[in-house]
Amino acid sequence: MEKTKKYIESIGRRKTATARVRLTPASKNSFSINEKDLAGYFVTEELQKIVTDPFAVLADKAHYTVSVKVTGGGIHSQAEAVRHGISRGLVKEDEGDKVALKSAGFLKRDPRSKERRKFGLKKARKSPQWSKR
Repeated sequence: MEKTKKYIESIGRRKTATARVRLTPASKNSFSINEKDLAGYFVTEELQKIVTDPFAVLADKAHYTVSVKVTGGGIHSQAEAVRHGISRGLVKEDEGDKVALKSAGFLKRDPRSKERRKFGLKKARKSPQWSKR
């Protein structure tokens, strides 16, 4: 059995959000995120711009159908995880794109996440109010 369409698969992460991205060569860019279109899943212009930034940096050198399964985190973290996954997939396809995407900061995984709560404290570092009596 031979596959009819070749695709590039990559994973993007930020905080606790994880995006599994598939890039399939196509005539124009189209996005499917958790079986919804780009505007249906990422409602604001800012989030849509975050997702499409890797293609803007490469000046529309190549066109892909982007299929994404994204889980965890908040909506902004998910958008950045998708951007990370798309960027990694584009680098897999063409190593020459790495310089432009890396200088834009799209290949960097943002590891910051919420610190765990410790016993005896209200939050990770906030202590209960001290009272003399």
